[in-house]
Amino acid sequence: MDLEKSPAERPAVPAEGCLTVAIRLPVRIVVLVLVVPVRMLWDALVVGGRFLRDTVLRPVGRVLQWVAWAVFVWPWVTLWRYAVVPVGKALAWLGYVSLVVPAVWMYETVLTPVGHAIAWAARGVGAGFAWVLRGLGAGFAWVLRGIGAVLAWVYARVLTPVGRAVAWLLRGLGIGFGAVALGVYRVVAWLVRHLIVVPALWSYEWILAPVGRAIAWAARGLGWLVRMIFTGIGAALYWTLRVLLVLPALALWRWVLVPVGRVLAVVAREVGDALGHAWRVAGHLSLAVGRFLGRLFRWIFVEPVRWVYRSVLTPVGHLVRDTVLRPAAEAARGVGRVTRQALAAGRESARQTRADIRRMLFGTPREPERVPLAKDRREPGAVGTRTLGSSTTALTKD
Repeated sequence: MDLEKSPAERPAVPAEGCLTVAIRLPVRIVVLVLVVPVRMLWDALVVGGRFLRDTVLRPVGRVLQWVAWAVFVWPWVTLWRYAVVPVGKALAWLGYVSLVVPAVWMYETVLTPVGHAIAWAARGVGAGFAWVLRGLGAGFAWVLRGIGAVLAWVYARVLTPVGRAVAWLLRGLGIGFGAVALGVYRVVAWLVRHLIVVPALWSYEWILAPVGRAIAWAARGLGWLVRMIFTGIGAALYWTLRVLLVLPALALWRWVLVPVGRVLAVVAREVGDALGHAWRVAGHLSLAVGRFLGRLFRWIFVEPVRWVYRSVLTPVGHLVRDTVLRPAAEAARGVGRVTRQALAAGRESARQTRADIRRMLFGTPREPERVPLAKDRREPGAVGTRTLGSSTTALTKD
């Protein structure tokens, strides 16, 4: 099996110029010398900050949190729970007793009967008014029928003939006025046509149209002349600015700024790569130094303390636990057990005393009657059980 890639599958590595190779090594050496102390100082600050956070800031923060809770939160919670809530409940009960209960009683015992009485009286008054209005409506209807009959006779016998005569007269007058208006319209139309329209058309065709065409031709020529003048001025300014500004700026950009920018880009890229490489190398160096210091601290301080704890303090602690603490704990447990038994006996005696006093004052309470169960109601007891061998049934009775 071929584990190597073919030349076609290998990634293409970009070729580096001589400037890049010449700049890389000195830049990396200088940056490494400058970055190593900074990285070691940074790692020392990080370790110190973590130690300070774990040993000082976090416990102090917890203490401050507890103090803030005890000083600012707990008094308000206590005030709300043991003062505001009971007072609110008392005020609510007082408002219910002093407002809601009297209002409900007033509504049920006073306002409801009064409202029913008012409604009954209103229904009676409404019925009376309805009867009166019904009578008045019948009278008005009879009067209106009479007036309608009189008006119909006047319309048929008087107004209809008069209206027909007036319509015939107005028709004749309309025909006469229409003939006169038609004649006047024709005369006015002939005068307007020959005095206004015909002269206006002649003036437009033979005077205004040629003058307008001449003015338009002159305006087009003037516009062409102005356009050519401004085109020449613009071309002159364009070539002047191009020769004086654009071509020098283009040459400066192409032959000066671009090469310098490429060199600066190469330098900046190499400096950045060198910084990253130096930071990683300094990190490894700082880690090695930190491990060496940690191991040295462990050999000097931690191991002796651990040996003292395991070899001296642990046996002494076991001895103290076995000879002092365990007997004291057993004695404390025995005292607690005796105390609990004494308290239980005292509670039982107090319970019996209260029961005797209650029996002496109020007597023995009556025992509730036993209610027979369903199976007891369905079947008799053991004495009255029906059997074939006894004479309790009608078939075997002697």
